[in-house]
Amino acid sequence: MKFSFFLIFLGLFYASTLSAFESFIVRDIRVEGIQRTEAGTVFSYLPVKVGEVLDETKATSAIKTLYTTGFFKDVKLKADNGVLIVQLQERPAIAEITINGSKEFEKDKLKEGLKQAGLAESRIFSRSLLDKAEQELKRQYISRGKYAVKITTTTTPLERNRIGINFDVEEGRTTRIKKINIVGNEVFKDSDLINQLTLTTPGLITWFTKNDQYSKQKLSADLEVLRSYYLDRGYLEFSIDSTQVSITPDFKDIYITINVTEGPQYTVSDIKMAGNFLVPEEELRKLIKLEAGGVFVREKLTESIKLITDRLGDEGYAFANVNASPEIDKEKRETTFTFYIDPGRRVYVNRINITGNDRTRDEVIRREFRQMEGAWHSTSQINRSKQRTDRLDFFTEVNVETPPVANKPDQVDININVKEKPTGAIMFGAGYSDLEGIILNGSVAQNNIFGTGNFLSLSVNTGRINKVIAASWTNPYWTINGVSLGVDVFRRDINTAALTNVGVFNTDTAGATVRFGIPIAENDIVSLGVGGEYTHIDLKNNSPQRYKDFVEGTQDRFDDKGNLIKGTKGFGSSVTNLPLTLQWARDRRDSAIWTTSGTTHRLFGEFSAPFAEMNYYKVSYEQKWFFPISRLFTLMVDGEIGFGQGYAGDPFPFFKNFFAGGFNSVRGYNINTLGPQEQLLNLQGEPIANRFAVIGASKRAVGSIELLFPAPFMRDEKTVRLAAFFDGGNVANSWSDFLDFNNDTGPFANISYFRFSAGLAVTWISPMGPLRVSIAQPLNPRDRDPFHRGDDIQRFQFQMGQQF
Repeated sequence: MKFSFFLIFLGLFYASTLSAFESFIVRDIRVEGIQRTEAGTVFSYLPVKVGEVLDETKATSAIKTLYTTGFFKDVKLKADNGVLIVQLQERPAIAEITINGSKEFEKDKLKEGLKQAGLAESRIFSRSLLDKAEQELKRQYISRGKYAVKITTTTTPLERNRIGINFDVEEGRTTRIKKINIVGNEVFKDSDLINQLTLTTPGLITWFTKNDQYSKQKLSADLEVLRSYYLDRGYLEFSIDSTQVSITPDFKDIYITINVTEGPQYTVSDIKMAGNFLVPEEELRKLIKLEAGGVFVREKLTESIKLITDRLGDEGYAFANVNASPEIDKEKRETTFTFYIDPGRRVYVNRINITGNDRTRDEVIRREFRQMEGAWHSTSQINRSKQRTDRLDFFTEVNVETPPVANKPDQVDININVKEKPTGAIMFGAGYSDLEGIILNGSVAQNNIFGTGNFLSLSVNTGRINKVIAASWTNPYWTINGVSLGVDVFRRDINTAALTNVGVFNTDTAGATVRFGIPIAENDIVSLGVGGEYTHIDLKNNSPQRYKDFVEGTQDRFDDKGNLIKGTKGFGSSVTNLPLTLQWARDRRDSAIWTTSGTTHRLFGEFSAPFAEMNYYKVSYEQKWFFPISRLFTLMVDGEIGFGQGYAGDPFPFFKNFFAGGFNSVRGYNINTLGPQEQLLNLQGEPIANRFAVIGASKRAVGSIELLFPAPFMRDEKTVRLAAFFDGGNVANSWSDFLDFNNDTGPFANISYFRFSAGLAVTWISPMGPLRVSIAQPLNPRDRDPFHRGDDIQRFQFQMGQQF
């Protein structure tokens, strides 16, 4: 009945816009009243042309079509001696939109939201769109907790049929969550359950996280978290009966009430399997994490289904369907699960499609893939391919999908989409030492030069004493089988002449190395290297005795107990060395972008060629463990040990010594300042009081324990990671010195015992480049005494750079 009345009204409306005329042949068409709209645009909407007959039906259709465009608020048709006159009144255009009083949002973002609602400058004005835009503005403010917001809209007519729109915003105060009530819980405390939720009452950092502001999306996610919390603890019949969200009349506070029914806790009485296994049942049962006799845990059930699905996926059954059906015994509070397995059709891979790599070449990604085109689908091979692509460290995101091929039920494509990141970096760091003053270090590196996956770097470290310049190039796929080729060139100078009233010595070392990396397993690489080094040592009368002994040698002598100490040969002021290097590396991290589990191993050995001037070896080993504690927290344990020694009667070269202190060893102590020291001499060769140089040692042991977690206000951001750390380590010439904490006074004191520190660190992959900052407190620093200088403390340390 209402619809019929509407049709009658519409017909009368259109009839009123027609001047009385009979059908006639149109000799001409004239358009009146338009200012912005082109006449040709109007002609295109008319259902009649010059020379055709215009009757009442066509006239009605013309008026309806012109109204539908939204350009006009009045349309009339008239006839004058065969001329069709179209009289139009245009809707005004929006000349400008102004927003006053907005502090919570940037005005440009609000205007973008209005544009999405259909209201923007230069568009045709519509009252309905204005109402819609006003509601969109309110929605934006309510999403930020501004429930008391008031928006007053005014329109101002302007010349040339234009209009200005002004929004006056009174934001009001932010409405915050006053209290969250959970009703019906008896097993778990309110506080335990509320701690699982993202939404919370105002706290120390909620001003930043905004988690004290109500959001329907956040509440829905929290309800699922609450449901998972109960289901993971055996409450199979847990349910959320209702939720109530109420706001006070003054829009100041929000109260959230969640009504739950916990139900009884269930245990798993038995686990059965049915269906078409294709894989031995015993093997599949090992993948089920649920335990008969144990409490039901939904997380383990979900993991079991995934493991079985992935195992069938390794056999080519990409669309296997695994369902776990429960049989609940409410009296005994037990449940039996039957895993029904339907492997489906076996499929193989049709095409591997790569997108998002605007700079990196396709071949760089394809050579990391272990899943081949034309082969049976393998879930583990696809996952391994994703991990290897991730470990390239060229991308911030690596996503893999396996959609079925249209009209080919036995084929799938693999679509890999990457999001590239800057792989070049200009890094610099700075520190201060009372011995060396300001220390600057920097490097220029490109991990993916010209998109080839090759590595090229130039690094510089400069201080008033130590200067290093080095260049390195690596081709990770020198051969198609993954054998890598690398070349390193370096020069290292140690010069104490920059310090006044200090004995002078200078060592200049230049060298080059050629490296080959041979993959021996999926995650293992063995590297072989051969190099050459030339070291020139320039000594003065006041040079340290250690360097004089190395150049000139020592004579046989007797100690205080009458024991003969054999002398050492001298190597002269110029030494040529041919070091051979051997390295084994293993990387089993789940991700190089955001590591949460896995291990890395690195065993490195450097040996002098038997026919070289010097005979020595140097070995180091480092291992890192990553343990996922929870979804947010990861424990990282890092340990490194190294030692060097001469052989065939030769001493260990002093310029091959290990050092410790600073990043990558013991934070809180200045870089390379821990370990044995030697008193410096003046120009007359006499010791200078309280002036000591760190000389390194032949043994190194360092370790670190870090609790890694995302920033509290950026949980989903993969560019910022915080760490609470505990570092320990040092360098020494005897293993026993590391644990000798008591002998730390006097001229023969042991100063190589372990130093410890603790603190906080942050790593941020910023738009300006990677930034590493640590604030550490040394726990057992050594004070200065007449025979040794005290530890060089540096609590704040940073390293940053510019990426390109």
